[in-house]
Amino acid sequence: MTRSLGIDPGLSGALVILDGDQPIEWMRMPTYLVGKNKRVNGSALAAFIGHMIIDQAYVEQVGAMPGQGVTSMFTFGHAIGTVMGVLAALGIPVINVAPATWKRRAGIIGKDKDGSRSKAIQLWPAWRELDKKGAGQAYADAAMIAKYGS
Repeated sequence: MTRSLGIDPGLSGALVILDGDQPIEWMRMPTYLVGKNKRVNGSALAAFIGHMIIDQAYVEQVGAMPGQGVTSMFTFGHAIGTVMGVLAALGIPVINVAPATWKRRAGIIGKDKDGSRSKAIQLWPAWRELDKKGAGQAYADAAMIAKYGS
């Protein structure tokens, strides 16, 4: 079976590894504080991903949003850069997937913010972490991004 890694790269995002179509490992995006600002913990990210065999990583392709401030853009750029750097260092091939693309494949275009969590609960009803509103949303997004490739 193919192992896919889906990554929602934001500071409140998550990582999910699918073996075929089944989630086997997951974690919230690891962070630490630098002053008052959060940063992605590249070491924790590498430790989580590095012990697994991953055939392909799918990372949500994100960009600047209108009205976003300079500080938040720097923080987000740092997060995606750390994620991409860790994947490159581990030699894992990456495909960037636009949100509209993976959401269309998942059948959740036009659904509310909770659409991916609702879809993920339908696909994996025994996956209890999906029950938690915030964390469940992050896991669902990452899982649906990984599922895009399967």
